[in-house]
Amino acid sequence: MKVLGIKRKGYFSPNHVGNDAAIFDMVSQELLLKGGHLEVCDEEAFMAREVVEQELIITMGRTKSLVKRLQSLEDQGKIVLNSGYGIENCFRKNMTLKLLAEGVPYPKSLVVDTTTDISDIVAAFGGPGVWIKRGDFHAIHKEDVTFATSVEEAQSILNEYALRGITEAVLSEHLVGDLLKFYAVRGTNFFHWFYPYDHNHHKYTNYESINGETLHYPFNIEDLKRSADQAASVLGVHIYGGDAIVGSDGTFHIIDLNDWPSFAPCRNEASRAIAQFLFDYFTANDAKEETYLHED
Repeated sequence: MKVLGIKRKGYFSPNHVGNDAAIFDMVSQELLLKGGHLEVCDEEAFMAREVVEQELIITMGRTKSLVKRLQSLEDQGKIVLNSGYGIENCFRKNMTLKLLAEGVPYPKSLVVDTTTDISDIVAAFGGPGVWIKRGDFHAIHKEDVTFATSVEEAQSILNEYALRGITEAVLSEHLVGDLLKFYAVRGTNFFHWFYPYDHNHHKYTNYESINGETLHYPFNIEDLKRSADQAASVLGVHIYGGDAIVGSDGTFHIIDLNDWPSFAPCRNEASRAIAQFLFDYFTANDAKEETYLHED
């Protein structure tokens, strides 16, 4: 089993450069222990290659040109996890439209051009404010996901996006409830969740004042896992993580889903689960290829 591994560029790991590198390295070691032959490179080295010899690729890369190349390799028959198509589907606009279209529990949201006058839209959302998120990619800077408490503030944020060359944004309603974070491997039993405020998760420090303290509303964990796996299936990713809001009545909405996150709070267990999934997936596809060749 010859596998090419592509590490994530540090630019796409805001606050998580070390954590992203750690989970990738641990999964790589687990694959080696299972007898895999793994060659690892960074995003730049991958893009510099004229030929990719390996038929199996694991990737944490997110550069748009890299994602397009991965998609091209997939079209040629190579197996890529996460799929380049899945990675692109996790870009904010794409994720929002796909999850809403497939009935995944997701906040009411609209995609708007950043030159739009959003006064009426923000007023229609009501509530204490509206979330504004860059539409073309994941959040890289803290301003890429911002809570606006007034029409004027919302318009100012949108105008700032336009000045930065971001052409589209997602406006989402504010949901009241407990914020939780989850990590998972689709199609397996691995599903880890926790309340980030309870663990002083630094990424969410600024959001706690908006969402309020965690009240630990009861909810059905199995239902959340099913919805998370449904969302991952809709987007076409297997190794994923995300965030959800649980309301006082136990209902929940997935507010974000990312391809191959850091798995930092559960790295040891996650690395074994991811490696086992990759090994099983690649082995199954190798077996299918062998069967096809013999039948041919």
